[in-house]
Amino acid sequence: MTTTRELSGDPVANPPSGRAPDRAAMRGRLITLEPLELARHADALYAASHESAEARRIWSYLPHGPFDDRAAFDAWLGGMATAPDRVVFAFRERATGRVAGMANYLEIRPVHGALEIGYIWFAPFLQRTPPATEAIFLLLRHAFDDLGYRRMEWRCNALNEKSRAAALRFGFVFEGIFYQHMVLKGHNRDTAWYSILDGEWPRLRAGFEAWLAPSNFDDQGRQRRSLRAFTERAA
Repeated sequence: MTTTRELSGDPVANPPSGRAPDRAAMRGRLITLEPLELARHADALYAASHESAEARRIWSYLPHGPFDDRAAFDAWLGGMATAPDRVVFAFRERATGRVAGMANYLEIRPVHGALEIGYIWFAPFLQRTPPATEAIFLLLRHAFDDLGYRRMEWRCNALNEKSRAAALRFGFVFEGIFYQHMVLKGHNRDTAWYSILDGEWPRLRAGFEAWLAPSNFDDQGRQRRSLRAFTERAA
């Protein structure tokens, strides 16, 4: 399904509230998003992202990493945890208690009701699982439903096909590519931009909720219907 958008210069009847995200946990049925703390999360996050060649590939399209040693990783993670311009969460899988990735609220612009979900990575064992999908759902739901945001953004390296496919699966709409947007790790980065608007969110929220319902999975944990099938049906 293709989402149709129209240009508008209309007055905004209800301006954004200006509320910034809090450093507070978000709890789902399958996963918990915990405000990042170096002492609490560093051991597990380092292992999840460095313990194998597959894990180290997590960093291929991220601005930093992989790290040469634990000290370098801790210095980077500590900076992320205390950065004043972002809110960082660690993912904890509820069934096992394992810490298995992280994500940020960044580019936070409360006066415009817009922010970005970024710097997202999942440990290999959590990738393409229901808890991973629920993590993105919790981030979107909190921003739209609790904070009243009107625009959520997703940006990634335009060469990162997995991230681009994930954005579309979650309901983000492709907006274009910023060519020669950045120089990262000594390489050019063209950046692909995606977004969800508040008017699109009710349909997507219904789709997420239906997909995540236990009834959508068989005894082996396989989905009965895809997320996109649910969001298209809700439309």
